[in-house]
Amino acid sequence: MFVIYNFFLSLIIFISPLIILIRIFLGKEDQNRFKEKYGFLAKNNNSKEVVWIHGASVGEVLSIIPIIKKFEKNKKIKRILITSSTTSSSQILSKFRFKKIIHQFYPFDLNFLTKHFINHWKPKLAIFVDSEIWPNMFNNLHKQNIPLILLNARITKKSFNRWKLFPKFSKKIFQKITLALPQNIESKKYLKLLGTKNTKFVGNLKFFRGVQKDNTKNLILKKKFSKRIIFCAASTHRKEELFIGKVHKELKSEIKNLITIIIPRHINRKKEILDELNNIGLNSQFHTSRKKLSKDTDIYIVDTYGDSTNFYSLSKLTFLGGSLIPHGGQNPLESAREGNYILYGPHIENFKEVYKMLEKFKITTKINSIKNMKSVVRQKINFLQRNTVNKKLKYLGDKILNKNLYEIKKFI
Repeated sequence: MFVIYNFFLSLIIFISPLIILIRIFLGKEDQNRFKEKYGFLAKNNNSKEVVWIHGASVGEVLSIIPIIKKFEKNKKIKRILITSSTTSSSQILSKFRFKKIIHQFYPFDLNFLTKHFINHWKPKLAIFVDSEIWPNMFNNLHKQNIPLILLNARITKKSFNRWKLFPKFSKKIFQKITLALPQNIESKKYLKLLGTKNTKFVGNLKFFRGVQKDNTKNLILKKKFSKRIIFCAASTHRKEELFIGKVHKELKSEIKNLITIIIPRHINRKKEILDELNNIGLNSQFHTSRKKLSKDTDIYIVDTYGDSTNFYSLSKLTFLGGSLIPHGGQNPLESAREGNYILYGPHIENFKEVYKMLEKFKITTKINSIKNMKSVVRQKINFLQRNTVNKKLKYLGDKILNKNLYEIKKFI
C-alpha cells in the first residue's frame, strides 16, 4: 500500500509547481519560502536537542503556543522547530518573540523528502498536532527511533471511515505513534480501533488560553468603537460573510449605531468579501486601512491575524463560523473566555464536546436561518451582560495544559 500511496503522491508532486503558482497568485503561498516544501531547508546548527512540533494551520499553531512558552523555559531544549503548511500560520508565529524557535514549511510527504527532513533536523522528539497523519514521515521517524506524539489528537467519524477502507495500511501507520493524547473520548476510541497502542485522554488543549489580548491595542479599539453597538462574526468561511451581511442589513434600521465586525478565517479572501458586501449595499472598512471609523460603516473586516481576542473583548455577542456550512465548526472557547454569548450554525462536528459544555453554561444558541439569527441578535444584543464562565474555563485550561506537559516531558 505504501507503494501505491507514494505513486499517487508522486503524480501530485509532478503537477504541484502549477498548483504552487496558483496559490502564490491567490496569496496562499509564500513566494520566497515555498521551496521548503521541496526539501530546501534552513541551515541547522547540528543541535542534538531539537524538539519538533507540527501543526497544519492557524488553529493548530495557536493551540500549541502555551506548550512553546513552557519549552522556551526548559533548559533541556536547545531549539524548537515548528512546521506548518500555511502562510497564515507562519505570520501568526512571527508575532511572538520566541528565542528558540525556527519555522519551516512542512515538506511534501514523499519518502525521500521526509528522510531528508529528519536527517537534516535530527529531532529528539516529534509532536504532531490535531489530525496531522502523514504515512511516510511517521514511518521514517519510527525507523530512526524518534518518539512521535500525536498531541490534542482528533479523529472524526468521517476520517475514521476513510482510514478503515485500508485497514492493514492504517494499522501500520497508527502503530508508529508512540503516544496519542486525544482531545475527546470519540477520538480516543477511533485511535485505538485504528491501531494506536498508547492513548491517554487528558483533555482538549484548546481550553487553555493561548493568546492574550494586547492591552494597548485594546484601549485604541475601545475608543474607536465606543459609540457603536457591536456584533462580531468570527472565523467565517465563504458564504457565511454574505449571510452575516444580510442579517446586518435587516437589523441596521432597528438597532441604532449597529456595526458588525467580521473576522474571516482566511484573510486572503478579503477583497472577495468586500465585493460581496458592497453588492448588497453595505459599506465596509478594512482593519488595516487605519481610517477613522465612519458613521455609515456597516461592516468592519479584520484583515489581520492574531487580533481576534481584542475584538472579542469589545463584543458581547459572537457568531462562530465554519458552522453554517459543512466544515465542522471553529473553536468558540476564545470568544467565550472574553465573556461573549455564542451563536453557531448546525455544523459543529469538530467541537461537539466543547459546545456541549458551553450549553451547560447557557451561553450558546444554535441558529439556522437569517430570520432566526436576526431574531436572536435583536433580543440579545442590547441586554447582554458579559458571562462569567471565564474563571471556570481558565481553571480547566490550566489543568489540561499541565496534564499534557506532564506526558510530553517524559520524552524530553
